[in-house]
Amino acid sequence: MARYREAKCRLCRREGMKLFLKGDRCFRDTCAVEKRNFPPGQHGRDHRPKVAGYGVQLREKQKVKRIYRVLENQFANYFAKAEKKKGITGETLLLSLECRVDNVVCRLGFAPSRDQARQLVTHGHILVNGKKLNIASAEVKAGDVISLREKTKKNQQVLDSVGSVGGRGGIPAWLELDADGLKGTVVALPKREDIQMPIDEQLIVELYSK
Repeated sequence: MARYREAKCRLCRREGMKLFLKGDRCFRDTCAVEKRNFPPGQHGRDHRPKVAGYGVQLREKQKVKRIYRVLENQFANYFAKAEKKKGITGETLLLSLECRVDNVVCRLGFAPSRDQARQLVTHGHILVNGKKLNIASAEVKAGDVISLREKTKKNQQVLDSVGSVGGRGGIPAWLELDADGLKGTVVALPKREDIQMPIDEQLIVELYSK
């Protein structure tokens, strides 16, 4: 499977904001955006081109792609499906991405970043309603219970991640975590206000509408 293999902090610097791609490090002073808040590259510090129109729309799409760790074709497919559903296309797109299993695993605190959450899913460590699910893009439904394999519950990295989830913003209102039992419940589907990242989804709709 294709995936981004370069330094993740470059992505945050390119977008000019924290995308929270490296888990706990993003909340420390060692975060690259805190130390070098300018685009990567030889001329990044001195050359800041003005972006307007198409460029603004493109940057918004790239930002959302990078937050949720999906590739170009995947993102285009999400948008195409969102267009066919009832409701506001931009909101539907974001909520579909938010309901991905790897995102839910990250939001519950089982992993400090979406990349690590995806690894837990694809390696078979995650159970949904008691059954192994290794497809990171699968979408959860209200009432679904997300848990870990018994062996994974003893993994120190997972335990440390759950213990520090409060420092990463805590658990969103649409999820409920049983920290002792290491399982979470989707109490309701997310709403637009549950996504706290500064995203203007209308710019993405305008980009794909051209």
